[in-house]
Amino acid sequence: MVLVMSSLLILSCSQQGKGNADQAANEGQGNGTEELAQQEQANDMGKNLAPDFTLKDMDGNPLRLSSLRGKYVVLDFWGSWCVWCIRGIPKMKEYYTKYDGKFEIVGVDCHDSQEDWQETVKAQQMPWLHVYMPDDSPLLQAYQIQGFPTKVIIAPDGTLVQTFIGESDDFYTTLDSLFQ
Repeated sequence: MVLVMSSLLILSCSQQGKGNADQAANEGQGNGTEELAQQEQANDMGKNLAPDFTLKDMDGNPLRLSSLRGKYVVLDFWGSWCVWCIRGIPKMKEYYTKYDGKFEIVGVDCHDSQEDWQETVKAQQMPWLHVYMPDDSPLLQAYQIQGFPTKVIIAPDGTLVQTFIGESDDFYTTLDSLFQ
């Protein structure tokens, strides 16, 4: 029953928020298309690399995923409108502190206006990196995101380790196995 309810909420979160982003706020932002095209070529050569991208951070500066090579990275695809995303923040904070310096989290905002995104990050006091993803970005497709939240663990060499859809203790167990 809990699994069915969780699945329904994940699917609900995957449908909510679509089209809510402020289109005017997207002007002048890259959507990561160039990096993804280059990534497809690398993956065709037998590597299972995480699709690279460049998106704007909270200060409007570009953040490129590949700039974080050398450490584990967790991509957290989330939105302020997603109940499970918000409910998962306290445990994410706990693990971010628990394994301080062993991995980086990049919160990838999905289907929010820039204002809602920034207000939520500040209100929830989320201490990790954050980027804003415009609705026209191919990133959701590149990572095959089907629901929210989705967490993707990337190894220091840039290869994909594992993807978790929804709030799952398995994600935290995997972090424990990687860092203990």
